[in-house]
Amino acid sequence: MNPQIGFLLNKSLEALRSANLELAELYLKQAKALQATNPHVLRLLGVIYAQRMQYSDALKYFNDSLKALPKNPIALSNLGNVYLQLKDYSKAIEAYDKSIRLESKYEEAWSNKGNALYELKRYDEAIACHDKALNLNPNYAEAWSNKGNVLNELKHYDEAITCHDKALNLNPNYAEAWSNKANALNELKRYDEAIKHLDKALSLKPDIHWIYGDLLHTKMRICNWTDFDSHLESITHQVLANAEAITPLPLLSLTDNSALHKKSSQIYLQSKYPANAVLGSILKRTENQKIRVAYYSADFHNHATGYLMAELFELHDKSQFELVGFSFGPIKNDEMRQRLEKSFDQFIEVGNKSDIEIAQLSRDLNIDIAVDLKGFTQDLRTGIFALRAAPIQVNYLGYPGTMGADYMDYIIADKTLIPLDSQSSYTEKVVYLPNSYQVNYRKRLISDQQMTRQELGLPEHGFVFCCFNNNFKILPATFAAWMRILKAVEGSVLWLFQDNPWAVENLKKEALDHGIDASRLIFAEKMPLPEHLARHRQADLFLDTFPYNAHTTTSDALWAGLPVLTLMGQSFASRVAASLLNAIGLPELITTTPEAYEALAIELAKHPEKLQALKQKLASNRLTTPLFDTPQFTKDLEQAYVQMYQRYQADLMPEHLFLE
Repeated sequence: MNPQIGFLLNKSLEALRSANLELAELYLKQAKALQATNPHVLRLLGVIYAQRMQYSDALKYFNDSLKALPKNPIALSNLGNVYLQLKDYSKAIEAYDKSIRLESKYEEAWSNKGNALYELKRYDEAIACHDKALNLNPNYAEAWSNKGNVLNELKHYDEAITCHDKALNLNPNYAEAWSNKANALNELKRYDEAIKHLDKALSLKPDIHWIYGDLLHTKMRICNWTDFDSHLESITHQVLANAEAITPLPLLSLTDNSALHKKSSQIYLQSKYPANAVLGSILKRTENQKIRVAYYSADFHNHATGYLMAELFELHDKSQFELVGFSFGPIKNDEMRQRLEKSFDQFIEVGNKSDIEIAQLSRDLNIDIAVDLKGFTQDLRTGIFALRAAPIQVNYLGYPGTMGADYMDYIIADKTLIPLDSQSSYTEKVVYLPNSYQVNYRKRLISDQQMTRQELGLPEHGFVFCCFNNNFKILPATFAAWMRILKAVEGSVLWLFQDNPWAVENLKKEALDHGIDASRLIFAEKMPLPEHLARHRQADLFLDTFPYNAHTTTSDALWAGLPVLTLMGQSFASRVAASLLNAIGLPELITTTPEAYEALAIELAKHPEKLQALKQKLASNRLTTPLFDTPQFTKDLEQAYVQMYQRYQADLMPEHLFLE
């Protein structure tokens, strides 16, 4: 090699090790002027452009380097890394395989191939690749943490933690390993440890994607509100600056700013699930006798989604619609799973298939309308829809907000949830159902068990306010309002869902700080749904959370005969309880200011005759208003599907649909 080129290469490597990309590029451009086809110069230029996320330029440099030196395993692995970032996993694996064939002991290529296989849900193969890398180099910290991520996806959380610990023993400053271990700790509900790990990761590397939101959401799970306002302000500024600061779901519980929700969704989507045209466009199909509707979910078992949707699946008009269920969640043989499987014309378990395989299968089955019941919630598979599983794609029920995706055509809502002047906060076209957007099951069982207040830990006398929402939905402002309500209603108590011991202790401390005896907070442990519904009888009024309302929990309370008081905001998630109350004919329980919310709670507690009148109205309306009229809801939703399909057949673009 020309000695001057060798000198410039060494200087560029020094600059790269110092993360000075500009200086490294300067040296390499000088070297390239001396020899335009030097493979090592071209490869390092590719590395620089890959680090800048200018992937098309990086691909050009790596390919040019390989033309000059075809049998370079490092350049091939670099090429695979770019394809991995571009989510072209088959090409990534092809490049890694070529690299490994040239150098079978190249541990980085083995582990990176494992990362590509992980993205394709080929978890056993991914673990085998990481194990191969670790056999070659037991001190390879990244491979240990990568293996931990696969085990975490398989829900082998303890084994995942062991792998991350090995990575951290090898490299205590490995920020991603601290963050990855926190993910596993969160799944095990070891929230106190997860917070410490996220804090450590943040101190080492402040620009880890989504870590600010992960940390704040974990703190919200245990009701640790230290510096809440400053954390939220920081996250808001980061989202507005297009930073990958928080995933969409946690943000719904922190603010009712629907425009911010949309921006957060778009940032997350572009980073994780951008539109992918690898399968090509779907050719226009001739009109079918039956419309093929597919529902995609991880929750076809004893889960809130399963309970809400079960009767809808059974009532669908099978003479007009052909139903397919794509299940990618845990395989549970519970009674709900058995019931749901019988409701579909085809029920397909696809948990072990990749997104591209599921999208291709959907196309092969000629699915007309693909309904995503997950959105950005746990066990999401948004990548299926990024590949276009069907000509019409719908966001429904699981995620209460916009997905920010051009490839999601419609969102199912109603006029309470998305007022006309809020449509700009949604990338989907809105389907306005005539009543509430939420389907319900009108036959859910309420246990006959007669539970006394004493058995439930409640006082024999006094007004019982309750909220059985998840603890992370409780914001400091909401809790402060509850404490003012307790202070105004002598002898009253607040009955809350007990999620974890840290939340219990923190809420008790907060109560004391507000001048309320901690004994006035009562905590309800989890119990089977029929018994849980039955215990609602011992509460007087359900106090909703803001901005993330009770959703299924509101339906549960109303079905059990318990009035729900809500504060309605601007976002989808903050208007759900209002939607349900309107559908059951109780708009008087909807407030629009914090002051009105507090005042009405106090008024109903102090005037039992007013509360009793509401309870009698609820009992009268329960089976005579639209909320629990599942047959009518099914007809309304089917009419929406028909209109979507007719527009598609007429070559019309999706548009807002209003069903009367």
